[in-house]
Amino acid sequence: MLRLTELKLPLDHAKDALRPAICQRLGIADADLLDFTIFKRSYDARKKSAITLIYTVDFTVANEAALLAKLADDRHVGPRPDTQYKYVAQAPAELKTRPVVIGTGPCGLLAGLILAQMGFKPIILERGKAVRERTKDTWGLWRNNKLNPESNVQFGEGGAGTFSDGKLYSQIKDPQHHGRKVLEEFVKAGAPEEIMYVSKPHIGTFRLVKMVENIRTTITELGGEIRFGSKVERLVIEDHQVRGVVMADGETIATDHVVLAVGHSARDTFQALYEQGVYIEAKPFSIGFRVEHPQAMIDKARFGPNAGNEILGAADYKLVHHCKNGRAAYSFCMCPGGQVVAATSEEGRVVTNGMSQYSRAERNANAALVVEVKPEDFPGDYRTNPLAGIDFQRQWESAAFVAGGSTYAAPAQRVGDFLAGRPSTALGEVDPSYQPGVHMTDLASCVPPYVIEALREAIPAFDKQIKGFAMADAILTGVETRTSSPIRIKRGPDYQSINTRGLYPAGEGAGYAGGILSAGVDGIKVAEAVAMSMAGID
Repeated sequence: MLRLTELKLPLDHAKDALRPAICQRLGIADADLLDFTIFKRSYDARKKSAITLIYTVDFTVANEAALLAKLADDRHVGPRPDTQYKYVAQAPAELKTRPVVIGTGPCGLLAGLILAQMGFKPIILERGKAVRERTKDTWGLWRNNKLNPESNVQFGEGGAGTFSDGKLYSQIKDPQHHGRKVLEEFVKAGAPEEIMYVSKPHIGTFRLVKMVENIRTTITELGGEIRFGSKVERLVIEDHQVRGVVMADGETIATDHVVLAVGHSARDTFQALYEQGVYIEAKPFSIGFRVEHPQAMIDKARFGPNAGNEILGAADYKLVHHCKNGRAAYSFCMCPGGQVVAATSEEGRVVTNGMSQYSRAERNANAALVVEVKPEDFPGDYRTNPLAGIDFQRQWESAAFVAGGSTYAAPAQRVGDFLAGRPSTALGEVDPSYQPGVHMTDLASCVPPYVIEALREAIPAFDKQIKGFAMADAILTGVETRTSSPIRIKRGPDYQSINTRGLYPAGEGAGYAGGILSAGVDGIKVAEAVAMSMAGID
């Protein structure tokens, strides 16, 4: 089978236009094209009046060698890469111990799934609840101001990504096509088949719930075990080698292989690991606010007369500005047609995040507008306290709680007032979507001054790229502090902790991923490392 890239057709092309376009591009007769499938479809919207769809297609012809010889100078035609996933090991008949996976976010689920598929019967431990019970607890905060610290947006089956847009694209390098394996498993579990070929695939929160349940079922059918409400208090470490995990209820599970796939908010776990001597270092992340605009305005700015087109869907954006104070301000986790949600996991703190359903049909677009912070910005000395970034996050989350009226209402400000440096006292055209509600105020007390300075410079600059971005009535809601993990649990080429054998730090919490797809890919890589170790493969 061969692959053709950069095949361009008009946005409004007929459904049956692709086959003749392939034949014309290859210079072959229709009868010579035996079969084709769409591998990827993206779009070029730089010219809004003439948006173009760009296809990558895999195809077969009667004589592949002759066609390749004829098109030898065409870099857009060549053999299709082998994207089939290949298991690196198979479990021995007798397992001395079973591998333990801590966390059921996308990293933990994919690590557990791959280990189960290779016959290693993993034990997967989740401090939170199963996804449907967890959803009820999450709505308890959104609707009733009632936080469950062990079951919320951050903790529970599916991880933080369950309450998100379900974005499934990443800029990671993936030469082994592990991302393809992630998408294939998601489709098997109920995700829409289009995620296999659209350029910016997403699932949406409601579909993620069912998909996560189906992956759990597959793991258990293959001999794996998933335990909810099972918090790991500490590791059993002997001579720098993991020998087990100790649960909050006192149980010890013996194991020589632990995949640490906790999320970026597992602060007590990071503290426990640090106290046990596991090597941890501070890392940069970003903080800021959520911004909301009318989705129709974003659609028009991005797609012009093609706004509302079914193929294009709700428009997204990705913006970055390098500020005069040396900081970079950028948009992050953009959720078209979605809502801003309460995402704290600790009492007395306010944290925001964004999510969308599959339809992306809500009235507002939202995204994080954040500014990079460095370990040098953290309180104290990050070299002697690698958890200083957590203290930094807590400081501003607590400030947001106070600014919001000392409830789980979030502090909010109209963009026009923010740019002018005055408090907001009333809403304008944009109705904020955050639940359990907002308190109009001045956001200047909720983040460091250099973040305010950078965003006041960046927002007008973004307005030059997306007309209306600096609209006075757009809403900023604070604070967004959990863009990524504030720490990295350093690992070596074998994916094990550099000073604790048998511990495999993985995913977003350990500092090795940023989003559903990259976390899933990292879970696969770590699972392969565990499997090879357990199978005695060098």
